[in-house]
Amino acid sequence: MKKLLTLLLAAALLLAALVGCAGKPAASATSTSTATSASAAASASSAASAASASSVSSASASASASASVSNPDRAGCEQKASVVKTTVRLGALKGPTALGMVGLLSQAEQGQTANEYTFQMAGSADELTPLLLKGELDILAAPVNLASVLYNKSQGAVELLAVNTLGVLYLVEKGGSDVTGWQSLKGRTIYATGKGAAPEYTLRYLLQQNGLDPDKDVAIEFKSEPTEIVSQMAAEDHVVALLPQPYVTVAQSQVKDLRVALDLTAEWDKLNNGSRLLTAGLLVRRDFLSESPDAVKNFLQEYAASVEYVNSDPDGASQLAEKYDIVKAAVAKAAIPTCNIVCITGDEMKADAQGYLQILFDQNPQSVGGALPADDFYVPAQ
Repeated sequence: MKKLLTLLLAAALLLAALVGCAGKPAASATSTSTATSASAAASASSAASAASASSVSSASASASASASVSNPDRAGCEQKASVVKTTVRLGALKGPTALGMVGLLSQAEQGQTANEYTFQMAGSADELTPLLLKGELDILAAPVNLASVLYNKSQGAVELLAVNTLGVLYLVEKGGSDVTGWQSLKGRTIYATGKGAAPEYTLRYLLQQNGLDPDKDVAIEFKSEPTEIVSQMAAEDHVVALLPQPYVTVAQSQVKDLRVALDLTAEWDKLNNGSRLLTAGLLVRRDFLSESPDAVKNFLQEYAASVEYVNSDPDGASQLAEKYDIVKAAVAKAAIPTCNIVCITGDEMKADAQGYLQILFDQNPQSVGGALPADDFYVPAQ
């Protein structure tokens, strides 16, 4: 009779544990089924052992222990819900525009980010902007003035989330040190890329602000690609050219006696005009920001940490830059300190970008899409 009583008590405890499990929501059908089966098997085994030992207290302990085994992090059979990460589809242009992402991409590969990320990169914005407008990308690193163009083109479907790259343009000189300031450029030929785009408008603006007429005092000769300028510099003895990073670093490795004469970012800052020279920013689809605000907030935090990593560890970041096919490690290592990689958001971003876009608009309204963007273009600090 005593043995029968022991068996009945053990069975009652087992039944109570199983009923408790059934009342809890499962994180995953497969994992919950497996855990419940294992728990039941363990409970049955424990109960049988307790019965054979004719000990009510042992049977109680076994049932309680089996319930804990099914989830060691919580009492009873409560299951911990799995965290579902939001997938954020990123895009970027090759070069400094993408360099700030390498730490984030590496962390994501290791499962150490709050979001899941996919990443597409291209050499031309024309390859990526259609994907953003069609909803196939969520966030795109691209020129700031292009963000304004897309905002106007899409009736506000694209917003500026952050500035991620300040100026990367430099005037370089081969075969001397004659260029000591803007006035020393008078009568010189300047090779450049970016005709009809931000590099041309930046150069013309800085020449004008320093007392030179871009159409009379200098001759600006445009080339199609920075690599063409590097070849031109290698063939001539005395050359002045406008180059962006990382092509400055590439040119210095291939052209003897090449030096940086003027840093256009620093020259812009000297004007104290209420703006900054910008290269690129992070563009976000308005719909994605509305639907997934937490994912965007997490992205910004992880991107800011990635930027800090890139700037503080050029050695490690350069290896990742080559891994993700952005630029060769040796070039990235040398170029990162002068690529002005940042993560500027909120009111500071708005002030910097408004001033910059106004200057481009004054030179050519089409450079920003025909009109300056309204306030809703600038995403408030997250």
